[in-house]
Amino acid sequence: MRRQVVKIDEDRCNGCGACVRACHEGALAMEGGKAKLVRDDLCDGMGDCLPKCPQNAISFDMQEASDLPMASARPVFGGAQWPIQIRLVPVNAPFLRNADVLVAADCTAFADPASFKEESEGKILLIGCPKLDPDQTSKLAEMFSRNDVKSITVMRMDVPCCGGLDRSVRSAAAECGKGAEYRCRVISRNA
Repeated sequence: MRRQVVKIDEDRCNGCGACVRACHEGALAMEGGKAKLVRDDLCDGMGDCLPKCPQNAISFDMQEASDLPMASARPVFGGAQWPIQIRLVPVNAPFLRNADVLVAADCTAFADPASFKEESEGKILLIGCPKLDPDQTSKLAEMFSRNDVKSITVMRMDVPCCGGLDRSVRSAAAECGKGAEYRCRVISRNA
C-alpha cells in the first residue's frame, strides 16, 4: 500500500540518535552509526522524529509500505481498532469501509462509561476534542466519502466546546453528500 513514511538522508545523518529516541512507534533504529527506518509497518507518518533531527536529514515520502498493524481490525469495546484519534486515522483506513461510525468527544467515555459502551458497540470509533484538536471537518468529509460509511453517530457532552464536534461532523457528513444516517447523543452533566 502507498502511504507516507519517514525517509532518512544518510549523507546528512550524523548518527546522534535523537530521531530514534523520539520515535514512539519503534520504526527507527541505529545501524552502522546512522538512523534507519527498520520497520515501515510501524511508521505512522506523523513525524515526532522530524523536529528532533539537528541535521534536517528526515523528510516524509509517499512510498510502498507495509500496512499499519491492526489496520483492518473491527471494533470491540475495550479494544477498539487502532488508531482511534481522528487526526491519526488515515482517510483510507480499511476499517472505515461501509462502517457504522461513532465520533465521540474524548471525555464521554469517562463521563458516562455505560452510555459510551452502549453507543460504541459494533461501531468504528473516532475520538476527538474540538478544544484540543484542529478543525477536522475536511478530513472527516473525505473519510466518510471515500468509505461509504453507513451511519454516523456523534457522542458529546452538553458543554459549549463539544458543540464544535457536532458542527464539524454534521458539516462533514453534508459535504460528503453520501446520505449516511446521522444522529447526535448528548451526555448531560445533570444525569
